[in-house]
Amino acid sequence: MKRLVLITLLLLALRLPAERINQEGRLLGTVPVVTNAILFNTTNADAVVSALQIFPVTNPWNECISNRPALVNSDAMITQINSDVGSSHRRLSVFQEMNFVLLPDNQPRVPIDFFSYSDQSDLDGGTDPYGLYPIPTNLPIETWPTGTGTQTITQWQTNNNGSDRHAIMVEPGSGFFWETWETVFTNANWEAANGAKFDLNTNALRPDGWTSGDAAGFPMFPALVRYDECERGMVEHACRLVVVHTRNQHIYPATHNTSGYTGTNYPAMGQRLRLKASYVIPSTWTKEEKALLLGLKKYGAMVSDNSSSFFSISVTPDDRWPANAFDDLNSSPGLTINNFEVIQTTGPNEGPRSAGAPVANAGSDQTIPYGQTANLAGFISFTNPATVIQWQLYSGPGTVTFGNKALTNTTATFSTSGVYTLELSANDSIHAVAYDAVVITVTNTIRASLTRAGTNLNLSWTGGTAPYTVQQATALPAAWSDLITMNGTNYLLAPTNTARFFRIKGQ
Repeated sequence: MKRLVLITLLLLALRLPAERINQEGRLLGTVPVVTNAILFNTTNADAVVSALQIFPVTNPWNECISNRPALVNSDAMITQINSDVGSSHRRLSVFQEMNFVLLPDNQPRVPIDFFSYSDQSDLDGGTDPYGLYPIPTNLPIETWPTGTGTQTITQWQTNNNGSDRHAIMVEPGSGFFWETWETVFTNANWEAANGAKFDLNTNALRPDGWTSGDAAGFPMFPALVRYDECERGMVEHACRLVVVHTRNQHIYPATHNTSGYTGTNYPAMGQRLRLKASYVIPSTWTKEEKALLLGLKKYGAMVSDNSSSFFSISVTPDDRWPANAFDDLNSSPGLTINNFEVIQTTGPNEGPRSAGAPVANAGSDQTIPYGQTANLAGFISFTNPATVIQWQLYSGPGTVTFGNKALTNTTATFSTSGVYTLELSANDSIHAVAYDAVVITVTNTIRASLTRAGTNLNLSWTGGTAPYTVQQATALPAAWSDLITMNGTNYLLAPTNTARFFRIKGQ
């Protein structure tokens, strides 16, 4: 009798590219290429900013401060902030203010006249008092569109109403962004009080003593509460906080201060407040409010500017926000100043920026048949013996059971076939959590065997999903023909004097 050859199907998934993981443990994916100016309130902008690493994970804006101790005078400072705003403003206000535009790297540069602080502005190739900035024709100015009524972008660009009129231009490809203050298009030319350029890829600050669009010398772009992150359920960075009075001092990472107050209970520019861990986020509040409050507990908010009467943070003036997105915060009793505490901040070489940060390596991607166990071979480099190691399922079609999720070298079994991403983390409660990910492809491979069954042959198999189709061919390359479609996993074959080839197809 001729030899029988069995051919099985193997379904392979594409291997994912190298992982980029942000401070929240979220895989970022590839940043879409920007070819035209994209406004902030669009799904195209969401796709870009959600894939951006906005400053390194060690940056103060990305620093987890949930374990930082409170200042010894935290209560007194909160009392001072509370007193300054007056009785009608003693809750957190949410203002739809700063917007932005995403630009291609080849966006043409145009002159912009810095009429107040050119000596503290980044001219970026211009000649004092002019900067050369990548300003598109659709540059949005602060509060457009939710705060400008029926005015178009073009109309609002020229309407110098005396407000702050910040503008933010971001080039994701080059990694730079530019911010201006009191921005207006007048007599066919751009002008602003000042301009600042920032690098998304570094922790570098502005020169000490220099202002920016914010009185603290801060960038505004990394602090904005955006639509895309609230939709995901978590604000992944510190927020921009405005109070009435500040003392005549700035602390890291601020570079500038404006106030003449000297009392130590006035917050400094750069002071960080945190929503108390004991505060119970109301279950009835909106998804947007919950996302913001989770961020305020983990990343807090830094004092960035002064206001006449408000204790407030900035969200984007996105016209996609639901009508009631922040109503609970802005209504009584809302979130009061007393729900916050002032923490001890870290310096330029402290916290996540100090030496000895852990490094995680989750090992190589794998492909295994369904029903088998994956052997995970991770590695953690660390110097702090209190480092907590953790495996977790990041994404996949089913559940994962780890042998011991607290060990770098362990096992994982999967409830169904598909592509799984597992994340290994190392947390020493000082540095940014170190993350790495591994992709495990669990194939739904059909594995067959052929055995004698009396005068017949028994074709049996495991794997795959019913119904199954048994096919045969008399030669290879094959013109396959169906023998039977069935739900079982055994099929009896009568022997013949001719060569036959078989394969089994599942769903």
